[in-house]
Amino acid sequence: MYEVDREAEIIKYLPLVERVVQRLSIKTADYEQGDLYNIGVIGLMDALHKFDASKKVPFESYAAIRIKGAIIDEVRKHAKISRYKMAAVNQFYQARQELEQQYKREATDAEISKKLGINRSQLADIYESLHFLASVSLEDTLFAYQEEGLTLKDMISDQDAEHVEDTLVKAEQKAALVACIKRLGEREQLVLSLYYTEELTLKEIAEILEVSVPRVSQIHGKTIAKLRGLIEEELA
Repeated sequence: MYEVDREAEIIKYLPLVERVVQRLSIKTADYEQGDLYNIGVIGLMDALHKFDASKKVPFESYAAIRIKGAIIDEVRKHAKISRYKMAAVNQFYQARQELEQQYKREATDAEISKKLGINRSQLADIYESLHFLASVSLEDTLFAYQEEGLTLKDMISDQDAEHVEDTLVKAEQKAALVACIKRLGEREQLVLSLYYTEELTLKEIAEILEVSVPRVSQIHGKTIAKLRGLIEEELA
């Protein structure tokens, strides 16, 4: 009887797994969407096994975290981005930094493209790479030069931190993140809110912004790059 109930619960929440997979929008040759879905189902089963109703946390919220965590952990083990693309991302950061130091303002896409000697399409590919990197590990993308990181959605201090210094670092990062988000443009803040707070899929965000899905991923990648630059400046 227990097995029947458990199977029914799994079937009931399969749409949640599908939604989490759609939101992640991870493009990698190692995994097809069906593979990510299957990994997500394992995360769902783990959530059903470990869920504690006494903590009064909605199961769907808890399960979504476990499903996403299972997928991200698996992808991180095999996450690959070609050396060429990684080099292009690093060159992008360097060029943008030099331009902004030179002009004392945010560098435009045209200026970055000219400095790198690339066209708009190639720059869009770089933003796609940044979207992928943020999907695999947002913390590492935003705080690549820091030892600790935090997510946009769960900006709360680590209650299990063993050292006061760790807590202070997280508090400093949280303050910087909040301040820098406020410095973003209205559209950029909207994309972050829809993606991380409202947890909409790229397709749903594309419909709201009336643009293509690839364009949304590029906007997201560009926004993450800008946010990282602002955070570096804030914490400098």
